[in-house]
Amino acid sequence: MKKADKNITRRSFLKRVGAGSAVLATGAITGCVGSGQQSTTSTVAGKKSIGEMTYRTCPSSGDRVSILGYGCMRWPTKKDSNNPDEEIIDQDAVNDLVDYALKHGVNYFDTSPVYCKGESERATGIALSRHPRNSYFIATKASNFNEKTWPLEKSVEMYRNSLKMLQTDYIDYYLLHSIGQNGMEAFNNRYINNGFLDFILKERQAGHIRNLGFSYHGDIAVFDYLLANHDKYKWDFVQIQLNYVDWNHASGRNTNASYLYDELDKRGIPAVIMEPLLGGRLADMPDYLARQFKERRPEDSFARWAFRYAGTPPHVLTVLSGMSYMEHLEDNLATYSPLEPCTADELEFLEEVAKGFISSDAVPCTRCQYCMPCPYGLDIPSIFDHYNKMVNDGTIEKTTRSDAYNSARRKFLVGYDRSVPKLRQASHCIGCKQCESHCPQSIKIARRMQKIDSYVETLKRGEIYDAQS
Repeated sequence: MKKADKNITRRSFLKRVGAGSAVLATGAITGCVGSGQQSTTSTVAGKKSIGEMTYRTCPSSGDRVSILGYGCMRWPTKKDSNNPDEEIIDQDAVNDLVDYALKHGVNYFDTSPVYCKGESERATGIALSRHPRNSYFIATKASNFNEKTWPLEKSVEMYRNSLKMLQTDYIDYYLLHSIGQNGMEAFNNRYINNGFLDFILKERQAGHIRNLGFSYHGDIAVFDYLLANHDKYKWDFVQIQLNYVDWNHASGRNTNASYLYDELDKRGIPAVIMEPLLGGRLADMPDYLARQFKERRPEDSFARWAFRYAGTPPHVLTVLSGMSYMEHLEDNLATYSPLEPCTADELEFLEEVAKGFISSDAVPCTRCQYCMPCPYGLDIPSIFDHYNKMVNDGTIEKTTRSDAYNSARRKFLVGYDRSVPKLRQASHCIGCKQCESHCPQSIKIARRMQKIDSYVETLKRGEIYDAQS
């Protein structure tokens, strides 16, 4: 199955998400505060009043899961006192964030053996183990991407180590990580030929895994195969990329979220949502769009719009957010305590915004870090991030005759040097393409690096880069 053949209308969106925004707005799905959860009403950062967190129910286990899930890929860091050139996870900051999240009703925490240079599970386990085990749900993954981890004993070792790092004897939500990446052959090597999936199924039967699912990126044939075999595997949940751009306009190898959500909904499988902000790109808007957002809801951040959208479909179990800072957590808590679903008019507006996004020259990078580390030292996500910010700000000038050219030129070059050290800039890319097979968005990274470097060089000469030359 390919991407959705036609764009979805506001009416068909409401039909696909079930009873629609009206049902959600009544609180019929918000539920009560579950076991070990705290219900609070408070004011966040002097802004919006927070009521009770919205909860959704996992059909297979009956878990009452907070609609806001904590993505633990980007824990805050600090300088390593033993090595000032290195960054390490700031455990005290992690503890504070986890404590605040739990206090305000967040109970789903998503990590992986490969996040934060392999340190996320350890940091997450330290923070969560300070609280009663029944007050939170842990999600982690079988991240056996490397061929060295494909032998059964190595994959099982990774699983056992997750239990150890997370300081628990069971995992609430366990995922086959990023299936579809590199196609069916890679899936078979990681999970079928070595017997690892059979092992995982036995662990679920024994109660060491309470809910089993997978996260999807890439080849739709693998997604379709696993759902076609739902009667055999009985997936409890599936994690997909969903936001108002990817609903109809997924890029690269990714598949339109409208298709993914529909296929899950047909089988009664709840969806866990990743990339609701499209790697942060939906948290910042060009001026002409920013004005339209503010005219509609003056007090709302751009991120709040995106999170409301991601939580609107009723069979979304939880929406993951990598909240590195307290202000991110506070804003998301205000969005989901309780959730105010998008109206039909707002859905139509966001579809128009999405169309504008896909026509821009921005790189569809989500800062997932799967391309890192670069063997030649490039900071690939930061290079793309700076370029995208300049695109969104309208700083990319098309002609030297523009009155704004000199200002835009200086802003781009100075900002580039400040955000990306010179030795890690695009000019050092040799085009090896080792990173490209790891990119869930299928970005032609080497080609993009070449174009960005050419653009930088033309700015230094006071010229305009011709992408067609």
